[in-house]
Amino acid sequence: MKKIILTLAVAFSIVSLSAQTVEELKAKKAEKAAEVAKIQGEVDALQSQIDAFPGWKFGAFGTIGANFSGFSDWYSNAVPNSSAGNVGVTVNGYANLDREKFFWRNSGNLNLGWVKLDDKNDPTDDTNFRGTTDVFTITSLFGYKLTKTLAASTLAEYRTSFINNFNDPGYLDLGVGITWTPIPELIVVVHPLNYNIVFSSTGADYESSLGAKIVAEYNKTVGKFKFRSNLSTFQSYESSDLSNATWINSIGFNIWKGIGVGLESGLRANKQETFNSPLTNYASLEGTPGVVQSYWLVGLSYGF
Repeated sequence: MKKIILTLAVAFSIVSLSAQTVEELKAKKAEKAAEVAKIQGEVDALQSQIDAFPGWKFGAFGTIGANFSGFSDWYSNAVPNSSAGNVGVTVNGYANLDREKFFWRNSGNLNLGWVKLDDKNDPTDDTNFRGTTDVFTITSLFGYKLTKTLAASTLAEYRTSFINNFNDPGYLDLGVGITWTPIPELIVVVHPLNYNIVFSSTGADYESSLGAKIVAEYNKTVGKFKFRSNLSTFQSYESSDLSNATWINSIGFNIWKGIGVGLESGLRANKQETFNSPLTNYASLEGTPGVVQSYWLVGLSYGF
């Protein structure tokens, strides 16, 4: 009986000691977490001071997505013997100069995507990767500061395909107006005098025109999250059929040393592209519906 009581007492002591140790470890973990949060806050504050300091600033981030699959005698599939692949890459970069009297902001976006489907039972099908997304945009904005938040500015924006049909079509916007920067993360460009030049070497029915250019871009980093949203619109003074708009959003979550997971999505409206596409058959630009183009990509993100 004494042995049983002794054994139970020892077991109870071990359990109590273990519980006490676990609680102590949890308390130490909470203390360390508080210390890390305090240090992170100090780091973020220093980064904010660095970001606010005049001079050149460079950066880039993007997303890489890939998916590959293979089937052999998988008869529940529409193509039971096949291999498929989907690859997408996006890159967002910037180089900005900020001085007391002026600023010069430069940015670029590249979005490429490929897909393939190889039907093993069809020797005539195309087994190569085919381009699905092909967008290249570069923007340069120069502004002379009138006040702390307003500047007289001039903008050049060029957009085209990168791999296939380079500069066919290509869009070049040149304009002057006002730039508003209410907060460091947001910049709004309003250029009532802008000429939208459209390049085309295939003789397609594209028209250049005079109009207004409005661009809004928001960039924000909160902890491990990095967010970028860019809206670029052109409103033609000649006809709404010659207007266009593009909205691109990118989100990246840093897991380790700039590597994490990311999402990018885009919306675009351009009647001229819809009308001149070989996949459509509209009789006139005026009768072409306002189709909203879109894309999205989820995958591995990177940033520096």
